[in-house]
Amino acid sequence: MRRATRGALGAIAVGATVLVAPVLTSSPALAHAACGTTVSDKDSRSWPTGADSARERTGSSSVSSTNCTILGVAYSSNVLDYHCYTVGNDGYTWTYLRNDTTGISGWSRDDLLPSNGSLVWCGF
Repeated sequence: MRRATRGALGAIAVGATVLVAPVLTSSPALAHAACGTTVSDKDSRSWPTGADSARERTGSSSVSSTNCTILGVAYSSNVLDYHCYTVGNDGYTWTYLRNDTTGISGWSRDDLLPSNGSLVWCGF
């Protein structure tokens, strides 16, 4: 998994005693995109894919992700417009994208995309 929920330890000195408490950072929780979920473009980046047959699906909703229909396939000659990413139930991050070459929009697993997909969280 490329992105993970992160935490840090913060230390506070009180007299001679040091208290350590977790400090929460703003990171995405595990929240998949149900089949049929679409999102607006939150990421300004586009990429010539370099992807080798990355499937574009209607969502990232199941552990195997195969429950969501394949809408298209991104090939190395295609240009992709990344919109945002979320974390799927399978533990991988997924990017919602528009394939500018084919006009198809869908979800693709980030480890199959150039630069590991979008860097902008969808917010769910």
